[in-house]
Amino acid sequence: MNVPGNTSVARGKIGLPEPGTSVPKTEDQIVEEGKVWAAISYIWILWIVTFITQRENKFAVFHAKQALLLFIASIIAWVIPVIGWFVLTPIIAILAIVGIIQSLMGRYWRIPLIADLADKIKI
Repeated sequence: MNVPGNTSVARGKIGLPEPGTSVPKTEDQIVEEGKVWAAISYIWILWIVTFITQRENKFAVFHAKQALLLFIASIIAWVIPVIGWFVLTPIIAILAIVGIIQSLMGRYWRIPLIADLADKIKI
């Protein structure tokens, strides 16, 4: 209903936002906008790009924090001969692949042992 000269009736009564204000995003919108960025985070050092460009998207940041810890774990694994190279590195790669798949599916997948540490990272 649009009443000439009465913007409160035209906007406030039927739920339209006031001019200059933004509509809060739903959780589905946040996840949809962050899916690709969340997936990119799991590709080695690209978690930095997500932190820089998607700081406001909690879904993308959630996955970027876990990806950061996987990145640190991969560096540590490189330093440890044999066990790091042939055991830890494949495990980290599998976790990263699962993280990519889960993020593209729009899921807040918590990597065992890593997610609790990731929750403590403040961005």
